[in-house]
Amino acid sequence: MFAASVPGAQVANLVYFGLFALQHRGQESAGIAVADGEQLTAYKNMGLISTVFDEHKLAGLQGSIGIGHTRYSTTGSSSWVNAQPSFRAIGDRAVALGHNGNLTNTIELGSRLGSAPGSTDSELMTEAITRKLTDDPSLSLPEAIAASMPEFEGAYTLVVMDETVVVAVRDPHGFRPLSLGKLAGGGHVVASETAALDIVGAEFVRDVRPGEMVVLSNGTAESSFPVEPAPSRLCVFEYVYFARPDSTIAGQNVHAARVEMGRHLAAESPVAADVVVPVPESGIPAAQGFSEASGLPYRDGLVKNRYVGRTFIQPDQLLRDRGVRMKLNPIRESLQGQRVVLVDDSIVRGSTTRQLVDMTRAAGATEVHLRVSSPPYRWPCFYGMDTSDRSSLLAAHRSETEIAEFLGVDSLGYLSYDGLLASIPDATESFCTACLSGEYPTPIGTDKFVREQQ
Repeated sequence: MFAASVPGAQVANLVYFGLFALQHRGQESAGIAVADGEQLTAYKNMGLISTVFDEHKLAGLQGSIGIGHTRYSTTGSSSWVNAQPSFRAIGDRAVALGHNGNLTNTIELGSRLGSAPGSTDSELMTEAITRKLTDDPSLSLPEAIAASMPEFEGAYTLVVMDETVVVAVRDPHGFRPLSLGKLAGGGHVVASETAALDIVGAEFVRDVRPGEMVVLSNGTAESSFPVEPAPSRLCVFEYVYFARPDSTIAGQNVHAARVEMGRHLAAESPVAADVVVPVPESGIPAAQGFSEASGLPYRDGLVKNRYVGRTFIQPDQLLRDRGVRMKLNPIRESLQGQRVVLVDDSIVRGSTTRQLVDMTRAAGATEVHLRVSSPPYRWPCFYGMDTSDRSSLLAAHRSETEIAEFLGVDSLGYLSYDGLLASIPDATESFCTACLSGEYPTPIGTDKFVREQQ
């Protein structure tokens, strides 16, 4: 997500470039909403930001405030109707909303609002906020959001706007990151990652805090806390997989954390081998750290097609499987006759990893030793990752020996839980590790939770 408020400017291009920097966070659809003080205009469509928007479409988005979103579906289908920003018109006012995360009380909220349970949580939040404005037209948008936040449970990092103001919000636990930046010529931006601030030339000011609401208007950024902050629970997978390596999240550079994960992994799971080979892209820093700590030479053995999306966040398994072959191709000269340590950031469902192991062996590797720079992913995530069905998780009901046999590797080593946390020493927030530990920081709807653990 990205949002901007720049008095006297046209922000559509700024939002576009901010989203371009965040394309890795969602590849199914893209959208931008802008306003000029009197009218709010929004456009969204399926596809990457570069295919959804061109100069002609951006020229039609006039306004000095704006928000944008690239979607990775975790609730609701991958379809135009669920693309964001979501939009509501209420009389002569309008509201647009972008959301990163997952609510855990969607069914309850939908029932209370009279909406079908199939509605996305993002649409339900938009409905809840606009209901407040309909019931009391004297409310400002920030007041309506503040009144709605106690109704939302789970993970919600939001950017919301009407004709005159942009509002950025993090839930009380701060599951998903959000950073505030300031432009040299005046105005502010907020983004899911600091890399987007760098790319648009904004100076990092600080992270939006858990439970905080920041209102961007007329060149100012005003802070308040409509809900009491809870113990911070930033998603640890931001460091493992989601975030760009050039981002800094909660004070910790992502690349440095991933290199340190590789160093810890080498110490915990040494192996007699010839070369260390990363699984691009997020496995590269960990492989560098593993190579440094183990003394084994680092070698590129898999080439990534940079024009293919991230296979983990494709909307269904068939697309994930096809995407692996399109995305990665082995370098036979690097692998042939070698005992290979293959370093990946995580194993979720396992089908991608199994194909990579087969590729590596087919390219001539004599042994394949898989090392994973995070602990086993055993439990569903209900806070913004598409892994709510535990039966699809490779490590949910298998031992490491059984996982190694399934993947066809000569040996398997995961980074320990303690090793993962020790690799992120500079973070200023505590973490949600529910997918690794099964310890959820918020209540999960009992009927949904029980059903999906079976």
